[in-house]
Amino acid sequence: MPGKTLLAREWNSVRVEVVEGDLTEEVVDAIVNAANANLDHGGGVARAIVRKGGMSIQQESKRIGTIKTGQAVYTGAGELPAKFVIHAVGPIWTDGESGEEELLASAVRSSLALATTLECESISIPAISSGIFGFPKESAAEIIIRTIRIFINDYHGSLRRIRCTNIDMETAELFRSALAATA
Repeated sequence: MPGKTLLAREWNSVRVEVVEGDLTEEVVDAIVNAANANLDHGGGVARAIVRKGGMSIQQESKRIGTIKTGQAVYTGAGELPAKFVIHAVGPIWTDGESGEEELLASAVRSSLALATTLECESISIPAISSGIFGFPKESAAEIIIRTIRIFINDYHGSLRRIRCTNIDMETAELFRSALAATA
């Protein structure tokens, strides 16, 4: 069942939507997993994705190995309605002075670039790093929305719809506010 769209804007022929809903139920070409560097999907969004999509996602991830913070890789989506799972590694929040903002922006850019390489028309992104990695949710929402806006400013790729999907209303509202404030 698709989530509830709270706000939508269009920039450069790409529709950006803020959604309160279950990422694992998104009917898009790719969903983004808030992954860890070892691609061990044992908690948070990653665990929900494997629980619903099946162990093939974890098995493919183990074959990939590790990736650096700020980067993204992909696997198949198993039993999920998406075609791909893009695994993006955001930063663990320490003090806000250790490059966390740029690393989060890099994880989002890497995800969007990979979706373009995979010729995806639609993608759904959660609040990367704001769960067990402790990144402040309001800042994460602002950085993710800003990074999407910058990415699609001069965009000429396959993406036509980017959904920022979060299961809890508090986080979805922070994304709605960030999108509303972005020119």
